[in-house]
Amino acid sequence: MSEVYGWEFKDGPGDHFAATADHLFADIWSREALSIRDRRLLLIGLLTAQNLFDVAEIQIGAALGNGEFTPDQLRDAALFLCHYAGWPLGTKLDSVVGKVIAQQEKKK
Repeated sequence: MSEVYGWEFKDGPGDHFAATADHLFADIWSREALSIRDRRLLLIGLLTAQNLFDVAEIQIGAALGNGEFTPDQLRDAALFLCHYAGWPLGTKLDSVVGKVIAQQEKKK
């Protein structure tokens, strides 16, 4: 989970959180057919289509932090999604990508 979200994982409250986290990250994110990068790209597309940019921002930060994508690749993904998710959502994703890139460059 730490690799997927980009921060140190701490167990959340209740049995439901632990069961969900165990299944999602031990089973789903670790399957061999797709890489974490593949899954992340699918998830960013899905989050864009659902207008869930708060979660997309987390995924973009983790993707950059893990070196899975370059800033140019993420910008290109946003442009691609403009054509499939619609210009309002694609350009909003591009804004989020730009924000995360700027934040990470500031940390350097």
